[in-house]
Amino acid sequence: MTPVTVIEGSSPVILGQPHGGTRVPAEVWDRLNDTGRGLSDTDWHIGRLYDGLLPGATVVRAEFHRYVIDANRDPSGASLYPGQNTTGLCPLTDFDGRPLYIDGSEPDADEIAGRRARYHAPYHAALAAQVARVKAIHGRAVLFDCHSIRSLIPFLFEGRLPVFNIGTNNGATCAAAVAAAATEVLGNAGDFDMVLNGRFKGGWTTRHYGDPESGVHAIQLEMAQYVYMQETAPWDYLPARADEVRPVLGDLLRRIEALARDGRI
Repeated sequence: MTPVTVIEGSSPVILGQPHGGTRVPAEVWDRLNDTGRGLSDTDWHIGRLYDGLLPGATVVRAEFHRYVIDANRDPSGASLYPGQNTTGLCPLTDFDGRPLYIDGSEPDADEIAGRRARYHAPYHAALAAQVARVKAIHGRAVLFDCHSIRSLIPFLFEGRLPVFNIGTNNGATCAAAVAAAATEVLGNAGDFDMVLNGRFKGGWTTRHYGDPESGVHAIQLEMAQYVYMQETAPWDYLPARADEVRPVLGDLLRRIEALARDGRI
């Protein structure tokens, strides 16, 4: 399995897509139970949703499923949200708290280390290389981490999730102008609601790469899936709905790109 796909572009914006992959190697698949094989926590169709919205954007996409290893988790296994329900580096449960593996077949420490080397590390090596390449060209780089999630998951959060969930780790991962552009565009997007640094403050990717003082800005957008797809199996992409939200995403990406090209960040 090729763990990562990279599409190099000329824009200062990089689209990270760590959770859209659906490939699971046989040695893992054979030990997943029916819940695990449902792959319900995929960021379904995330590549299709963002495709063509910002010509010239670089795309770094994980091909492996997050149940193999989560490319947006700290490789040490440390929790991003201490004290809150979440899933780990190699998840043992899904977002509803249900076990993923046939009892007794969960990965041990050695297997987790092997998955980290085969999947997590190559994804981040590719992402780091693109951040360095783009920064060398433009003097700055913006990593826009693309995510989506079911809007109702009581195990993780109360009530219905807002449509747009912006994460900047409380302002630490990008210039204030980037967050301001996001809140302005998404906060004025009709009936779509928005929150900044709510339940999702940005995953390990955003926190690891975001260093605005050095010219690398990172921002995560976690989006409720019902605005572009069916939130239950078979997880169908819904073009009519997606066509309402895609212009909003395109506007946001162009605004962020302009900030970088004009040297305002």
